[in-house]
Parts: sequence; structure tokens; C-alpha cells
Amino acid sequence: MRLRTAVELLKATKDIESQLEKVTDQVTDPHVSQFLYEKANTKDKTLKLYEGAYHSILEGEPDDRISTAIKDIISWLDSHC
Repeated sequence: MRLRTAVELLKATKDIESQLEKVTDQVTDPHVSQFLYEKANTKDKTLKLYEGAYHSILEGEPDDRISTAIKDIISWLDSHC
């Protein structure tokens, strides 16, 4: 790695660290998730969006939403086994 690149990466890391208090639970914009899904170069992909849910779908959500997410995960795993 070139020295200038390393310095810029270090500066960017320090900038991110200095702003961590701005991070909230809802960190994923559904439109960005949709864009990633559409652009990902794989045919084996699944996008699940849970209305009103936050980033950590298995913690801090209502029990029914957590249950739905777990069922979706198990279903995906079963289909890939």
C-alpha cells in the first residue's frame, strides 16, 4: 500500500470514530438495500425488507417480527441445504 493511501485510510477511520455517537439503530436505508440487491453479481440472493424494523432485526423488535425473521432465515437455510 502506498503511504498516501494509508494516511487517507487512517484519516477516514478517525473521522468515522469521531462521529460514532451519531449512529442510530436504523442504519440501513431500504433503498440502498434494494440497490445492492439489484447490483449484486449473483443469482442466489434474497432481499427481505421488514416494514418499520431496524438494522438488528433479531434484537429489540416485537416478538412477532423477530419470529417472522427467524422463520424466514430457517426457510432460506432449508432451501439451501
